[in-house]
Amino acid sequence: MVTTYDNISNYITTMKAQEETIMADVRDILELERPPTPEITKEAILGSEKVKKKPITTKVSKRPEGMHREVFALLYTDNKDAPPLFPTDTGQGYKQLRAKLGMRRVRPWRWMPFTNPARSDGAVFHHWKRITDEARDYPFAKFNKQVPVPTYTDNEYLQHLHNDSWSRQETDHLFDLCRRFDLRFIVIRDRWDRSRFPDRSVEDLKERYYDICAVLNKLKAGSSHETKVYVFDADHERRRKEQLKRIFERTSEQIEEEQTLINELKRIEARKKEREKKQQDLQKLITAADNQAETRKSEKKLTKKKLQHQIRPRIDPNVVETAGIKFPDFKGSGVSLRSQRMKLPASVGQKRTKAIEQLLQELFIELNPMPTEDICVHFNELRSDMVLLYELKTALATCEYELQTLRHQYEALNPGKTLVVPTSISGNREAPQNYVSAESDTTRQKGISEIIDVVGSPGTPNLT
Repeated sequence: MVTTYDNISNYITTMKAQEETIMADVRDILELERPPTPEITKEAILGSEKVKKKPITTKVSKRPEGMHREVFALLYTDNKDAPPLFPTDTGQGYKQLRAKLGMRRVRPWRWMPFTNPARSDGAVFHHWKRITDEARDYPFAKFNKQVPVPTYTDNEYLQHLHNDSWSRQETDHLFDLCRRFDLRFIVIRDRWDRSRFPDRSVEDLKERYYDICAVLNKLKAGSSHETKVYVFDADHERRRKEQLKRIFERTSEQIEEEQTLINELKRIEARKKEREKKQQDLQKLITAADNQAETRKSEKKLTKKKLQHQIRPRIDPNVVETAGIKFPDFKGSGVSLRSQRMKLPASVGQKRTKAIEQLLQELFIELNPMPTEDICVHFNELRSDMVLLYELKTALATCEYELQTLRHQYEALNPGKTLVVPTSISGNREAPQNYVSAESDTTRQKGISEIIDVVGSPGTPNLT
């Protein structure tokens, strides 16, 4: 059935083709207008189906974790091209470079011989060279830099350069090697003729060469001109190399010992600075106490009338800054309570405040007295002196601790010896016991030295 259908279809197609051919022949005979012959093209032969191109997908590179954005931007261009393999000065990378071809004629090149002026053997070589550059010298000859090695005559050597430890032949051999190897003394010592001359170190070769150069420079410059003379210190160079050799040959135990000594030195310097700072603070406290004593004496001479008109006592500002309590000034406009002047600042701290309260109770003084003008002034001065006494006692305890530490160190370094501390500076002092409680004769209250006590390690006083 399928075969019959195919035969009929082929027959119809053949008949249509024959009919079109006959109609074309009839139009040709009657000279009628013929349809334009279709142009034979590539699409007519192969078909008009367009090849679908696959869309180009650009791979988006992801920035690695931990890398900064600026560093990642240096790895790729705007087109996401790979970085160039070698640096370029065009800013486009090596992929975008194109050869610039023109219509001019190419300059002719020729295989030419050339000689290097830096060579003394007159060797002839060949290379490609432009005809226009034929007269030019070898361009790389300008890089042949040679060190000017001085020369000397027989008279100069006999009069100025003679040395008992160096012969004339040995000196000539040294200068010949210096000219050949451009003062590379490591190579010169390697090429030294040990069969004819004694072995010399690098320092000996340098010392002999620079001594001769210095003498020749002085002779050529004369007495009227000043010349720069280079002096080589061979002994210093030997010591330097010996020291470097010792450092290089150190064992791990020696390195650890050196590091331990360095750390100990740092600790000693830190303790020294801390001790100097404490001494400065102690000196400031002593000066502050002396200044306050002088201020009290001058204030006692004032009359009561002047004290009533005086708002605050004249205290040296340096003393207030270094020791005692700095009470705030109430100079603002408006009404204020006089009792606010007796309020302790927040910078005093709980420890000092507690010590002040205990000492006031011991002296049978009210914690909040009547805030008259005179009472405010004297009450603030009293509490400032208490704080100053507290700081002086702390500094004294620190000094006693350091004194005892030094005594123990002295006895440890000198067995069998005892360091006698004078009683004027020792800490064997008895606390005052002048205050006796009214409740019982057998019990006594704490003295001032016991109330204002130093808490904590004497080496690290806590002033707050």
